[in-house]
Amino acid sequence: MSPATSSEQTSTQAKSGTDTASSNAAAYPTDDLNLPRVAVELVKAIDGDTISVMFEGKKENVRLLLIDTPETSHPKLGVQPFGPEAKAFTKELVEQADRLELEFDIGPNRDKYSRLLAYVYADGTMVQEALLQEGLARVAYIYPPNTRYVDKFDDLQRISREQALGIWSVENYAQEDGFHPEEQDANKNNNNNNNSTPTTKTPIENREKPKQGCDIKGNINSKGEKIYHTPQSPYYDRTKQEQWFCTEEEAVQAGFRAPRI
Repeated sequence: MSPATSSEQTSTQAKSGTDTASSNAAAYPTDDLNLPRVAVELVKAIDGDTISVMFEGKKENVRLLLIDTPETSHPKLGVQPFGPEAKAFTKELVEQADRLELEFDIGPNRDKYSRLLAYVYADGTMVQEALLQEGLARVAYIYPPNTRYVDKFDDLQRISREQALGIWSVENYAQEDGFHPEEQDANKNNNNNNNSTPTTKTPIENREKPKQGCDIKGNINSKGEKIYHTPQSPYYDRTKQEQWFCTEEEAVQAGFRAPRI
């Protein structure tokens, strides 16, 4: 099968992510479970987080558990930044694999759209892990008890975020409620403004600084939802605050809710 991108380039990218993970990986209770996997035949890669396979004699769509990649063909959202890259990466991994396998968790193995829910392995490499290592996916849709690898996934995401890889290279693009393409446009506009007026730079931060001990950020996302983030929230550093709060109770009284992690 012909890959979506340069075979050499993407294979090297996939291998580098895998090598990095293996050299820096921490030990997890799930590392040596040796759980059963089901061999399947690939039909096609649909998106970064969805593939189509032949499973038990039927063509089935498989949704990769515990991750979310930007869209490439959503009827409302269209093509999102890093969506094509995520799709090409997954496509390359699964199309070049000699053996494709599914591993199910202990909970339901189908979602509300009747898609199979599974961890996908391409020649022994878990596709979810590879996407997270490259910064092409975020940890999402965590529905117990299908949470076998969530701790490891969270750590892989944290490393990619700290390195500003892929979706994490654009401030506030990947958030706990999804992807926000408008943040990429805002970043581009800010860069253009800074480059066009080098002698009259505007302050980096015009918002009021928090009072001592008042470090809870209140943010209004693109959907108009009011969400507050404590310093312990995973998206705290990347969240732009509309206002500061001293306590969570104060934020709730102002109409803000806690993030859905």
